[in-house]
Parts: sequence; C-alpha cells; structure tokens
Amino acid sequence: MIFNIEKKLEDLKKQLNNSVDVSTRIVKTATSQKVGMIFLRSMIDKQLFLEAIFKPISNSVEEMDIDNLASKFVKVGDIQKIDFNKACENILNGSVVILIEGEKKVLSADLQKFPARLPAEPPTSAVIQGPREGFVEDIKTNITLLRRRFYTKSLVLKQLKVGRYSQTKIIISYIKGIADKKLVQEIIDRLNDIDIDGIIDSQYVLQFLEKRPHSLFKQVGSIEKPDIVASKMLEGRVAIIVDGSPIVLTLPFVFLEDIQSSDDYYNAYIYGGFIRIVRIIAILIGLLLPATYLSLRIFHSNVTPIKFLVTITNTTKGLPFTPFFEMIFISLLFQILYEVSLRLPSYLGLATSIVGALILGDTGVKAGLISPPGVIIVALAKIALYTVPEQAYQLTILQYLFLFVGGSLGMLGIVGLVIYLITYMASIDSYGAPYLAPFAPRVEQDLKDAVLMTNVKGMKTRPQSFKNKNLTRQK
Repeated sequence: MIFNIEKKLEDLKKQLNNSVDVSTRIVKTATSQKVGMIFLRSMIDKQLFLEAIFKPISNSVEEMDIDNLASKFVKVGDIQKIDFNKACENILNGSVVILIEGEKKVLSADLQKFPARLPAEPPTSAVIQGPREGFVEDIKTNITLLRRRFYTKSLVLKQLKVGRYSQTKIIISYIKGIADKKLVQEIIDRLNDIDIDGIIDSQYVLQFLEKRPHSLFKQVGSIEKPDIVASKMLEGRVAIIVDGSPIVLTLPFVFLEDIQSSDDYYNAYIYGGFIRIVRIIAILIGLLLPATYLSLRIFHSNVTPIKFLVTITNTTKGLPFTPFFEMIFISLLFQILYEVSLRLPSYLGLATSIVGALILGDTGVKAGLISPPGVIIVALAKIALYTVPEQAYQLTILQYLFLFVGGSLGMLGIVGLVIYLITYMASIDSYGAPYLAPFAPRVEQDLKDAVLMTNVKGMKTRPQSFKNKNLTRQK
C-alpha cells in the first residue's frame, strides 16, 4: 500500500477547513480494494457523480489501477491524472478527486455544476434586429458563446488566475494572425502584475488595465453581447473574460466605440450613420444645454432673443433661488429620482420615478420654487445623456462640471472647458490607439466606419487606428 486512504482523505478535509460541503466516500470493491472519493457537494453535479463515478467503482469486480479505472468513467468529459499535492486545487474547481489503494497518483474528474443564469438579451444592449444572446456570470458559458462565432483554430484562449483568495479565472481571447502580439503580451503582463486579495467582477480588472486610472474618461471597452465582442476581435482587439461577470472587456478602446451600436450594422447603413449623428447631438445637448441656459440667464441676457427673454422673465419672476442654485436643485432632484428608481424593486421603482417626476416637478413649479424652463431643460439634458448608456456616468459628472463653469464664467468658461476636454482626450493613448481616432489624428481609411458609415462591402480593411497583423478584411 502506497498510502493510507483514510488518512489522506482526512488531510484533504483539513486543508479544506472541514467545511460543511466537503464530502468523502470510501468504497470497497469486490476484490477488497479501497477507493476513496472527495468533493464539494455545492460544486458538483450529484446525479452525474452517482451514475458516472460511484456506480462504476461499486460494480467493479477486478483489481484496478489508475488507468483502467479512468477508462470506466465514460460519461465524464475531463479526467486527469494528477499528483496528490494538486488534489485540493482541483476539488475547489468542482472536480471529484479519486484515491486508489496502491496508487501514488490520484484521478480528478471534472463534474462542476452550480446555478447559472441562461443567456438572455442584456438590459443595456437591446436590439430590434440581430442576435439577442448576452454573456452570463459563468465563464464556461461565455467561452461557448464566443466559440460559436469562430469555428477556427486561430481563436486563442489563454487562462490566468488572479486574486490571492478568489483565484478568479481570467481568459484572454484574440484571433491569431490579426491581433498584435505586443498588445497581447502587454495585457497579459498587466494582468500578471495584479496583486489583490480577490477579483469579484470585471470592473476590478478594468481599473488595473487603465493607463490613466484617475481619468474621468472610460479607457477600456465593456460589452455584454458576444456578437459585439466577436466583431471587435475581428478588428484586432483583445477580449478579457472574467469568471463571475457578464461584462467582457476589450482593448484597445477609442471614444467612438460607445457612439456606435450593434443595431447600426443590422439595419441600413445610411440609417446607422444618421442615428450616430443623433447620438452625438444628444451628448452635446446633455452636456451643454443646462450650462448654456444658465450662462444666458446670468451673463448674456443682452444676446438672448427678446421673445425668449420675456418668457424666461415671466416664468422665473418671484423665485426664491438664484438661477444657479435653481439649476443645481433641479439637477439633483432628477439624479435622486434616478437613483431611487434604480435601487427600488422594479414594480416600485417605475411608479416612484413617474409619480416623483410628475408630482415633485409640477408641485415645485406651482409652489414657485422652480421654473418650467429649468425643469424642461434639465429633463431634456438628463434624457439625452442616456442615448449612450455606456458613457452615462462619465457624462453626468461632466454635465455638472459644465453647469458650474457656465454659472460662474459664462460662455467663455464653457468654450474654454470644451477646448480643454478635447485637448485632453486627444492626448489619451489606449494601448497604441489614439482616443479620438480616426479624427485626431485623422485616419482616412477608418472614416468609413466612424460617424457616417458605409456598407459591409465597403469595409475592405481593418481599422488602422491601432496595430493589426493583417489589415485585409475582404478582397
């Protein structure tokens, strides 16, 4: 006998801190040979364990070694012969570890199973036409969703484990022959440098991948749909899949990616270009409209059209607040209503947001606390920001920043802040991709899918705003 099975099982249970979900089984076969099994009940498929592992061992009538025992597990997909010192790691990953009397090595059979959400259309990426699948929290399901888009041996999936306690699986995925090797290696090096106790979601990883961690602007793509990730990988980007998160990260990232939508490619390309222009106008309205209105009221009433000025004067007469505090108050009111509707249960949140907006807004106007133009302008600006939901949080902060500048410095301050932000964004480099590409710097070939877009036939090359190994998309 190489080792005592009972003692080895007890050693493994101690390593697992005698947790309540640790189970052990010892079976004596017809030849009086002992076989021990240890696993986590919470992590395995119990029915498959009984049928594929327990029954073949119990019904065995011959002396077994590690090889012929493995051949009996015909219903198990992944069986490995491992050293005993690796047994604990495999158990934590959802495997059944099998110890055989007279054998030094042990068998590991992958029977991992835990509650998982089925792929469904993500709430932030709904489409009228096109695929409706979305990533889920299970990394195996997410890999499958990606594999279905690439029936090719050029798809590369590399696994890392990050987090001292969580040991979270992270998959780096790219297309060999398209993605730049230096880009892939730089991302892997950054992930290997992460030293943290645990990774709970991809947003943890995102913050380590950002080259300017204190910047307000988003620097890493975050996507919930496999078709969008697949299209970005075909352009030469690298995808980062984090176990436990339905959000897949992509690099490099440029600002225009969030202006684009998968719907643009599933409808007529002329309509797609038109909608992108609408989104840009909506961003400008959301950022500049409240600040411009405030600066006109405080500093530039002499350039305001006379009819508009009379309307504003009549509706704001007798208000207890200054124009600046009125706009800040209304903005905060809408932000509070948004947060309440987001956090409350769905059946309460919808009612609260509608009733709150109608009653508080209407009552506030009738009570003479706020003016109708202020309510309309702030409401329009808030709604406009959510035409690009991926950028809504950053744009909300910028909206308040513009509001403060417009209320204190007027139009000159607004223009100065616009120039500063554009200059700052032009200085950001996302893993070799200029943040404002293809406009700053101007990349002529990439303009075909920037704001206005051409049809698929016209997109003969991959983006040249960042490095690719193969620029030819179609001949």
